[in-house]
Amino acid sequence: MKTWVYIDHFKGEAVPASWETIGAAKSLGSDVTAVILGTGVDALAKAAFEYGADEVVLADNSALEDFRVEAYANALSPLVTDAAPGLLLFPTTSRGRELAGMVAIDLNTGVLVDVIAMELDGDKVVATRPIYAGKLLQKTVCNASPQIITVRGRIFAKPEAEPGRSGTLTKVDVNVGDAPTTVEGYGESTGGVSLADAGVIVSGGRGVSNNPNLTPPDGMSDDEAEVWRAQQGFALITDLAGVLNAAVGASRAAVDANYIPYANQVGQTGKVVSPDLYIANGISGAIQHLAGMRNSKVIVAINKDPDAPIFKMARYGVVGDLHEIVPALTVAMKAKLGK
Repeated sequence: MKTWVYIDHFKGEAVPASWETIGAAKSLGSDVTAVILGTGVDALAKAAFEYGADEVVLADNSALEDFRVEAYANALSPLVTDAAPGLLLFPTTSRGRELAGMVAIDLNTGVLVDVIAMELDGDKVVATRPIYAGKLLQKTVCNASPQIITVRGRIFAKPEAEPGRSGTLTKVDVNVGDAPTTVEGYGESTGGVSLADAGVIVSGGRGVSNNPNLTPPDGMSDDEAEVWRAQQGFALITDLAGVLNAAVGASRAAVDANYIPYANQVGQTGKVVSPDLYIANGISGAIQHLAGMRNSKVIVAINKDPDAPIFKMARYGVVGDLHEIVPALTVAMKAKLGK
């Protein structure tokens, strides 16, 4: 089966999930064509070959300098129509999902999103994906052509890079057409490790604010005092994350209470993550949160409530006050890691 993989990148820097998606395509036993859109992205073609692509289709156009889904779909859809691959894979990133949906509309086909396993049945790909907030796994196929699938990050192994590996590079001209949006600029991120790429995530929930031993500054209302306590709690979580080179996550309850920005939210309505280690602090384990992190390889839960649902998902559980346990864990990890 002819298989294309879209390489998602920002300003020429590929997201790791793009290389994982090449690995997912190679697991089906077919040759892989990586498709790269952008400006000044020749280095990405070299990297794509090293990570396993057999061919690269590259469109370098000044109108593709910034990601705008209309422009990218205008460029990609005709390429797919002309080459007629049977399978088109995208990494499940915000850009990848958006572009996959728009290309599917252009090509009158469907999209299977957030897939965690694939197998061939004749000329069809049987895809496995979580449904019902991750409680069940569904096997399904896309009966239209091309079959479009977005692949969840950190599920398929990232191929080992082979320096010097090469393949067939085809540079193509594209007609971007009229895209109704423009990019005015980019805001600075808050820094730290990306949730999507993190091997370790330390998360906090509503429980981070439950520290009666902290006295807030004078003049604060009860709501302000709660947020202040939560910020002190998340400072402990951030310290532990720093020692572990981890990303900082949060439950929806913590985000809704304005303890931490939405960008840190893990869950069905936030980021869906698959780290090697997930440490949940003061998180009860609501269904929508579990849907976002249940594929973590090892889950550690720290909570005062021994009946918290999170303990049913955790491999290791600690019943106690996170405000005492997390600082002690940070000290122990510093000693263990020599920091």
